[in-house]
Amino acid sequence: MTKKLKKYERDILKSFEKGEWQEVREIKKEKKNHLSYAKAAIKKDKRINIRISQNDLESLQKIAMEEGIPYQTMISSVLHKYINGKLVEVKKRP
Repeated sequence: MTKKLKKYERDILKSFEKGEWQEVREIKKEKKNHLSYAKAAIKKDKRINIRISQNDLESLQKIAMEEGIPYQTMISSVLHKYINGKLVEVKKRP
């Protein structure tokens, strides 16, 4: 390969070569679901105020930054998924 890969590109390649990637089954359905999540997160016609601990807020902001989205958008998306029964439990982050 003539072009040098950046670190994140090398990480992706290594992950792929290790077989860590899985094919998404029913890709059209998954795209439709994620489009619905995005539209719901974008449509903001009501405002709420909530109080949460500083630690929780900082954790939310960190996770959102890792995902590359604004933390308020992430919170809205999580709530939307929960309401629609689409929130999936995963093992706790370190």
